[in-house]
Amino acid sequence: MPLVKSAYKPSLLFKSGHFSTIYSSKLRVAPSVQQLRERIHLKDGDFLDIDWSYSKNKSHQLAILIHGLEGNAQRPYMKGVASHLNKNSWDTVAINLRGCSGEPNRLFRSYTAGATEDLEDVLHHILKNYNYTNIILNGFSLGGNLILKYLGERPFVPQEIKKAVVVSTPLMLDQSLEELNKFSNSIYARYFLKSLRKKIKEKAAMFPNEFSENKWKEIKSLLDFDMVYTSKAHGFKDAYDYYRKNSSLQFLPDIKIPVLILNAQNDSFLSPACLPYKFAENHKYIYLETPKYGGHVGFFDKNNLYYNEKRTLDFIKTL
Repeated sequence: MPLVKSAYKPSLLFKSGHFSTIYSSKLRVAPSVQQLRERIHLKDGDFLDIDWSYSKNKSHQLAILIHGLEGNAQRPYMKGVASHLNKNSWDTVAINLRGCSGEPNRLFRSYTAGATEDLEDVLHHILKNYNYTNIILNGFSLGGNLILKYLGERPFVPQEIKKAVVVSTPLMLDQSLEELNKFSNSIYARYFLKSLRKKIKEKAAMFPNEFSENKWKEIKSLLDFDMVYTSKAHGFKDAYDYYRKNSSLQFLPDIKIPVLILNAQNDSFLSPACLPYKFAENHKYIYLETPKYGGHVGFFDKNNLYYNEKRTLDFIKTL
C-alpha cells in the first residue's frame, strides 16, 4: 500500500519527542471512562483481568486494546482511545496483561511482547460469550508488537477481526532495547526497570525455588531482566533468543487484514527498522504512517483528543 501522508502538526512544545512522551504519560488527564472489570481464567491456571467500556447505544462493534510495557487499562492513552471510540458507537475492552491489573498473576511466568496465546484466549472468550460481528485490535508499544505477531503468525484469524491499529510499536525488540539503553533515554529505562524489579521481587517471594533473592539482586538493566527472568520464565534460551523470536517485523509479510502502523519519526524508543518504508510500499495490507513528531505514544492534540485516537477511528470507519 502507498505510504500514508500524515496530517499531524503539533504545537511548538510538542515537536519535542521527549516532551511529548513525558507529558502524555505523566501529565495528561485521562478522559473519564466507566470501566467494568471481568476476570478470565486461562487454561494454564492463571488469569487475566479485562476492563470493558461501552457506547451509549447497543453495539456489535468492539475494539480490543492492549497496553505497553508496565502499562494497564487505566493509563491515559488507553482511556483516551476508549473514550473516543465509545462516543462513536464502539464498545471497547482493555486487556490488562498478566500481573498488570493491580494483583500479581498466579504463575511464575508473566507477560511478554510475544505471548499471543493470551490474546487468543481473550478472543475465544469474547467470541464464545458475546455477539460482536466487527472487532478491531488496537495496541500500544509492546501491545502493538504482540498484535502484529498474532496477526502474522497464524494462517487464519477469526473472521470477526476486520482491522488493526498499532501505535509507537517496536518492530525489532533488540534494536529498541539498544535505543532505550542510550543515555538520552535513561529516564525511561530507569522507570521501567524500577517497576519490573518491584514485580520480580514479588515473584521471588512467591516462588523461592524458581527465583532466589540473590538472583533478583543481579538485575541492573532491562537486558539483565530479560536475561535473568523473561527468557527463563517463558522458555527462551536467553534474552536475544526472546527478542529474535518475538520481534513483529518478521511476521508482517503474512498479515492478511488491513493494519495501520503509526510510528513517529522522533520516537526515541524506536530504531530505523521500525519505520519499514520499502516494505510497506509493497504490502497489500500494511499502511505505514510516520509523522515527524509524536514521541512515544505522545500524539498530543487539541481538546485532550490525541491524534492517534482520531486516526484509529478514521481508519476503522469503513470495515
